Amino acid sequence: MAAVKDIYQFMDQIAPFATQEDFDNAGFLVGRRDRAVTKILVALDITLEVAREAAQAGAELIVSHHPVIFHPVKSVTDESPVGRVLLALAENQTAAICAHTNLDAAHGGVNGCLARILELSDIGQLCQAGVDEQGRPYGIGRVGTVHRPGLSAEEYAAFVKEKLGSASVRFVDGGKPVGKVAVGGGACGSMMEDALAAGCDTFVTADLKYNNFLDARDLGLNLMDAGHFPTENVVCAPLVRRLAETFPEVTVVLSRVHREIYSAV
Repeated sequence: MAAVKDIYQFMDQIAPFATQEDFDNAGFLVGRRDRAVTKILVALDITLEVAREAAQAGAELIVSHHPVIFHPVKSVTDESPVGRVLLALAENQTAAICAHTNLDAAHGGVNGCLARILELSDIGQLCQAGVDEQGRPYGIGRVGTVHRPGLSAEEYAAFVKEKLGSASVRFVDGGKPVGKVAVGGGACGSMMEDALAAGCDTFVTADLKYNNFLDARDLGLNLMDAGHFPTENVVCAPLVRRLAETFPEVTVVLSRVHREIYSAV
């Protein structure tokens, strides 16, 4: 029977935790390493609703992208949001493994899934941060050729919204038809220069600021903010499949309660 430590070892193989950014807190964050696992719940975040969903479903483990503990925690009580989540996990004996920037950068991780769902071809790395212990290059972001060259920025933004199910896509038209696209799941606005250096005319990411759009327009870059959740949640369903294939004796399910937090009109 699989245990939490076996799931951790698998996650460490596909997205080595040693490759996470210095600011990150990815890894085995809650639970007992030897606890037997018969069911895994996969979600982008471990919210209180997700923790309760895992308990109700009988899942001994949650595998998430965003760390359930990110900033230092000085107390675990029901008086703070993170405290309530950690209490729910502990009280229901639910373990948590969180693969964050290591899964962003890994082959087949967040950015690879984002590039594929947007139907890019000739996919390559936007930035290479290094090579892992298995000799595989890793880094944040991907670049590729658009599925239908010549689309306007507005047309491509509508395509991105449809493919990702985004509540909205904010964009600025850099004055060029869409041909070569860079993607950065989550908050990758600081990588605009990298997208331009890679010869891209379009960059799809999230959490952009006003000045990002001003700069992109002046630089001639089509810049699109498709939302943090939609640009990263694309990794969850493929992760369910990979875990299920590797651990056939374990039931692996995707969270049904976790979705985009905001609405748009």
